[in-house]
Amino acid sequence: MSSSADRVAIVTGGSGGIGRASAERLAADGMAVVVHYAGNKDRADETVARVMDAGGRAVAVGADIADEAQMAVVFDMAEERFGGVDVLVHTAGIMMLSPLVDLDLDTFDRVQRTNVRGTFVADQLAARRMRAGGAIINFSTSVTRLQIPGYGAYAASKGAVEALTLILARELRGRDVTVNAVSPGPTATPLFFEGKSPEQIEGIAASTPMGRLGTPDDIAETVSFLAGPARWVNGQVLYVNGGAA
Repeated sequence: MSSSADRVAIVTGGSGGIGRASAERLAADGMAVVVHYAGNKDRADETVARVMDAGGRAVAVGADIADEAQMAVVFDMAEERFGGVDVLVHTAGIMMLSPLVDLDLDTFDRVQRTNVRGTFVADQLAARRMRAGGAIINFSTSVTRLQIPGYGAYAASKGAVEALTLILARELRGRDVTVNAVSPGPTATPLFFEGKSPEQIEGIAASTPMGRLGTPDDIAETVSFLAGPARWVNGQVLYVNGGAA
């Protein structure tokens, strides 16, 4: 495997909490980073600026995560600007909460398009274009095993992400490319806080053995491990949740 200074990472959803922390951590590890964003160019540019201010290399590229032609441009940028692709950190996703009985089908379809098709598109491009020694890191959620009411559409999409991850790891036999999924628990990001009262947030934080929410940096630590030294971790779903049941 090449040294971190030679490696190039694409981070989807790099304008968000976990995506930004992952991009900054991989850049600190020495990797060049392509920061993908869907709609928030300003925040993606902020991520790039933070990386470059710290002495790293980064560029931002916008694309619909579920559009294969647009996402191909993201991979093109990685190759043209930095020489190739070694790591995909696929954090991009959306979460809509509603009891199943009340959920609008258009909303359900939107969640599946972004979270499932988006993962398929990004992973397929990575599988075709990633260099030997690479790492594909998808994102699931601990909700897949916590069965929290209201999370049906989101958990269903992430269950599909886990299935794609485990199968792709085995399909890439002989390529020297690892494929794993990170499943965070409650993490202090804008996506988590959306629609929750202070009392709900406090209760969720208190329910973990660590007595707090996770932070984006907590998750980025695991991303760094999987993107670099963890060559014997493959075809796994890693629950990074502070011990949530």
